[in-house]
Amino acid sequence: MLLMKNLKCGNKTLDLSRPAVMGILNATPDSFSDGGLLYSAGQLDQSKTLQAVESMLAAGADIIDIGGESTRPGAQPVSVDQELARVIPIIEAVASRFDTIISVDTSTTQVIKEATVAGANLINDVRALRREGALQAAADSGLPLCLMHMQNQPDSMQQSPQYKDVVAEVAEFLQQRKQACVEAGISADKIILDPGFGFGKTLQHNLDLFNGLGQLATAGHPILVGVSRKSMIGEMLGSPVDDRLMGSVTMAVLAAQKIMAAQGALILRVHDVKETVQALSVWRQSI
Repeated sequence: MLLMKNLKCGNKTLDLSRPAVMGILNATPDSFSDGGLLYSAGQLDQSKTLQAVESMLAAGADIIDIGGESTRPGAQPVSVDQELARVIPIIEAVASRFDTIISVDTSTTQVIKEATVAGANLINDVRALRREGALQAAADSGLPLCLMHMQNQPDSMQQSPQYKDVVAEVAEFLQQRKQACVEAGISADKIILDPGFGFGKTLQHNLDLFNGLGQLATAGHPILVGVSRKSMIGEMLGSPVDDRLMGSVTMAVLAAQKIMAAQGALILRVHDVKETVQALSVWRQSI
């Protein structure tokens, strides 16, 4: 029996009795895998963007995760105005056209506030609400949120990351951030945890963390796993970013096995929705 079967996301409910799939929508020109794909003549193309959303939903996505700031290794921060201009119109457009859960991938206080008004149902923060004002903005929103572990910042996180015990240290960090949320008035049952694969971690750190997913799941919170097309898969396969589909889907199924075996709930953040949903369907019917 799962520790959490459903997650209230504003006026919508996410079914966590099975692995949920979060489709990635990067409204950025520089994300590591798909940066710029939604742009035409240097501008974000809303028609392309809505077509991408429609395609992911038709393929079985449970959540659409919209982000306006690249957090790839070496990425530089964008201004608040830039991020707002990229993200808010898309959230409004998606909310008005589709009946889906919308996640906003942001660390920025003003974006959290305006995204809540625009129609977001979930806050996904790679910095675990550590930017000034973000924790209070998240608490005020009343929405569920995802806290991710990252050692250092995107522009420096891959410069010789060090851990004594990566699983224990990530778990401790996430527990500390969870406690900060609870003290800010956020209910514990609204918290999702993300170990942050690829964020300040070597390949061995990532593999150790992946093998510790069951341990992380015992905390009783849904676990978000984002390994899609990441460099850890590239290193294992010796493959460029556009040739990591099979590795990404394989790791998604393995994550499902590990989390579900520990009686935990799982959200998979992916680029390739159709292939991931199909693989999960075969896995679920075969066990």
